[in-house]
Amino acid sequence: MKIFLDSANVKEIEKWLCYGIVDGVTTNPSIMLKDGIYNIEEGVKKLAKLISPLPLSAEVTTNDLKEMMEQAKWLASLAHNVVIKIPVENEFGAPCLGVISQLEKAGIKVNATAILSFGQLMFAAKAGATYVSLFAGRINDEGGNAAEVIANSVVWLDDWDFKSELIVGSIRSAGDVISAALAGAHIITVPPQYLDKIADHKYSRVTVKEFIADAQSALKMMDKPKS
Repeated sequence: MKIFLDSANVKEIEKWLCYGIVDGVTTNPSIMLKDGIYNIEEGVKKLAKLISPLPLSAEVTTNDLKEMMEQAKWLASLAHNVVIKIPVENEFGAPCLGVISQLEKAGIKVNATAILSFGQLMFAAKAGATYVSLFAGRINDEGGNAAEVIANSVVWLDDWDFKSELIVGSIRSAGDVISAALAGAHIITVPPQYLDKIADHKYSRVTVKEFIADAQSALKMMDKPKS
């Protein structure tokens, strides 16, 4: 399983890269704005260079399908490791599958995003998307069972030998990461704060404290003169 960092925060990305945990980074306009990136071109170039050769997902910002193609080609030209996030449909319900298919045929990798159902994921995979991003948190918000959709999607993708890798996003808790991992997700894209929670455990810290204290006590005993 791979872990992507769902962030545009340079310090957090550098930290988790050093830990050897991160296999890629995903962003969107909301994430970039939150993390203080207002110039998309500069931000994409900086982040892509930082994590190279790992993939960086950057998203188009239009409902118009022709403009999506233009934006996608421009974003892809900024760095060799940029993957283009294309929504599975625009806000008016028009499928973006043709855009996904054309970009992939042109050699531009696509992360089909905003997927909320197995049916949407199935179509995005058949359109040729390199990644298919399932929004687990939003599925659960609407009363769905994200873990079940993840597990069924992975089985289907693997059984039919599709190239698409399943990314689980819309993570709302550390528990969501564990659930997605156990459901067999190929990739989970995680906001940094939840990685911190998974890495930490109160009793790990307590245990290490006890070990160090006992080791120090043993050293003091060794230093005492023998009678």
